[in-house]
Amino acid sequence: MGPLIECVPNFSEGRDASTLGALEDAIRADPAVMLLDVHADPFHNRAVFTFVAPPLAASAAAFRAMAVALARIDLTRHRGEHPRIGATDVVPFVPWRDVPVPELVRLARELGARAGRELALPVYFYGDAATRPERERLPAIRAGGFEGLRERIARDPAALPDAGPAHLHPTAGATAIGVRRPLVAFNVFLTTADVSVAQAIARRIRTSGGGLPAVQAAGFDVAGRAQVSMNLLDIDRTTPATAFRAVAREAARRGVDIERSEIVGLAPERAFADTDPAELRLPDATQHLLEPKIRAAERRG
Repeated sequence: MGPLIECVPNFSEGRDASTLGALEDAIRADPAVMLLDVHADPFHNRAVFTFVAPPLAASAAAFRAMAVALARIDLTRHRGEHPRIGATDVVPFVPWRDVPVPELVRLARELGARAGRELALPVYFYGDAATRPERERLPAIRAGGFEGLRERIARDPAALPDAGPAHLHPTAGATAIGVRRPLVAFNVFLTTADVSVAQAIARRIRTSGGGLPAVQAAGFDVAGRAQVSMNLLDIDRTTPATAFRAVAREAARRGVDIERSEIVGLAPERAFADTDPAELRLPDATQHLLEPKIRAAERRG
């Protein structure tokens, strides 16, 4: 078995089936690319694609999908709960098998240069691919969303991109391309429609608020339910079970219970080691495990 990396591009479209289909077709165009999961959320108006491939095939698949997103997604018309700066909002590369991080950094920066050159997209590098410390964290790049970045890039030299033109694409915005370790995108739905409760809990549990280590969190209104949306950036420090219990404690303090939780995309098996998914009110945990999906795809291929 040869080198393999994971790529998890996020697109600012979670409703239009034809656009989602075109993105899927672009990714699947090379048989070396194994598309493992598509999570489309109409309320966040966002789709997360997870695929694995050899490094060059993964980069080419990401570029094809970015070109489709640029042609089909107009951020001036986009409305959704999730913060975003681009039609292709973020393209993370994740090491999986026999690919060192420095090689992934080179791959990310080459993809960014190509997107800037051929798609006229401004690109910001984040995570291990960041060119400056203040851009290591994705929220710092995405602050203010598409509209806010459009203003900042016009007046603040510190907001200029790492690759591509020094202005946002008029409809496709900008893209963040990076290298990161495996994370778990974990959402918890509360038994209340009061989004301020979810926002207060998110402030308490996220790292920047003095909460759990390696956790980003925000509160959203999703179909009339308050949602605590989290990225668990280091599952060896904060597991989904730890995050769930923290949300449950904070919710109980506010007289609220937890309805259910969900995984967005796929998660490493070790994220749920010694954890009963029922305890997390997570009904479909086995459908979101990364390693079984990869093994099945390699058997088919």
